[in-house]
Amino acid sequence: MKDHSFSLASMEKSDRVHGLSFAVVIALSLVSLVCCIVAEFRKAQVKDVKLDGGLCYIPGTVAFGFGIGGLACLVITHIIGNFVFCRMIYLRGKRPTLLAILLLGVTWMSFGIAIFFMSTATSMNRKQPYGRGWSGGDCYIVKNGIFVVSGVLVIFAIGSTMCAMREFNGNQRFEIDSLKGDQFDRSCI
Repeated sequence: MKDHSFSLASMEKSDRVHGLSFAVVIALSLVSLVCCIVAEFRKAQVKDVKLDGGLCYIPGTVAFGFGIGGLACLVITHIIGNFVFCRMIYLRGKRPTLLAILLLGVTWMSFGIAIFFMSTATSMNRKQPYGRGWSGGDCYIVKNGIFVVSGVLVIFAIGSTMCAMREFNGNQRFEIDSLKGDQFDRSCI
């Protein structure tokens, strides 16, 4: 079994790294949300569909690029958030609470659903040429609100990750603050 004890200085450094990670996760989550909102307003519309007999054509839209950007930011934030959470568990050497584990489960479910919605909606905004369409030669248009729902799921997934980290870190911080208080109280006496 590894010794997970570490000094107060290394904990403060770890807290700075976690703070920076939180800032990056929040920033990329907001970028993903903005990409979803922009993609919602720039997606292909019914008026863009061109028919030639039984064949249909939909030109590609910029929603495809925004969807890819939103997906990339979501995946990066999810990787960073889960890495930081697992690192916190490893460094502290303690098991997370049941609430932190449940929040992490909610994170993964939200992440999976958001990836499904965003990737499907994004792929529908690629160019759908005559005779090929999106699936089986048929052209499809993204329903209203799918990108917005994806954006909400992005925030929900990242928020759940942050809450899980806070739940785990909050319990540990209480013990650390108590330790600091005991050390400083004894030195003052």
